[in-house]
Amino acid sequence: MENVYGLVGYKLSHSFSQKYFTEKFLSDGIKDSVYHLFELDSISELPALLQAHPNLKGLNVTIPYKEVVIPFLDELEPVTAKIGAVNVIKFENGRLVGHNSDYQGFMQSLQNFYPCYSQSQALVLGTGGAAKAVMAALEYLNIGFKVVSREKKPGFLTYQELTPNFMSSVSLIINATPVGTFPKQDEAPPIPYERLSSHHYLYDLVYNPAETLFMKRGKEMGAKTINGYEMLCLQAEVAWQIWHS
Repeated sequence: MENVYGLVGYKLSHSFSQKYFTEKFLSDGIKDSVYHLFELDSISELPALLQAHPNLKGLNVTIPYKEVVIPFLDELEPVTAKIGAVNVIKFENGRLVGHNSDYQGFMQSLQNFYPCYSQSQALVLGTGGAAKAVMAALEYLNIGFKVVSREKKPGFLTYQELTPNFMSSVSLIINATPVGTFPKQDEAPPIPYERLSSHHYLYDLVYNPAETLFMKRGKEMGAKTINGYEMLCLQAEVAWQIWHS
């Protein structure tokens, strides 16, 4: 019987995961394993999906279900419980255990890209599941950060509050929103790009297109940029380790 792995999400036609794991199974000589895309109109369809595929060995979870999947799980790994977002489900003795490999993938990738130092200050764009994973990684690395939300919420900044002084006080800006992703490549988060300079590092979690408008506008001002592809590969490897630990 085949070992089935898969991705749960809403619109998955541009998924990275299926291609990645299918190629991994081939290159690593992993036999009798397949990776499927499971598009759900609602997370409430998850129990029926599990019933229909009794040989599921592991699931990835993507937007918009990283947070709303939690009530359907039996347990959360401690760091994942703190983050409040799940992107990996491990099947453990008939129990569903939620994990988060995003924060580990992001953390490893960030350390390759950004020279972390004790006075580092970051700006996180977005408040969703991906942003929560980013915040957990920044906390672990002792990087101070502020979070930007589209709506006014306690403890968050709005885009209107990003003053010139504030922009020069941060060196790392992370786009954890889907703005700029396919098919809306002509959009970018509304930050004051004219305030960016060569001391800024722009990290975009979006990987399709490879260079987003956020990255392009940052690069024009001398900023260093990276997309989310390396993070995706790293988090996929962490997911595989979680399923087999």
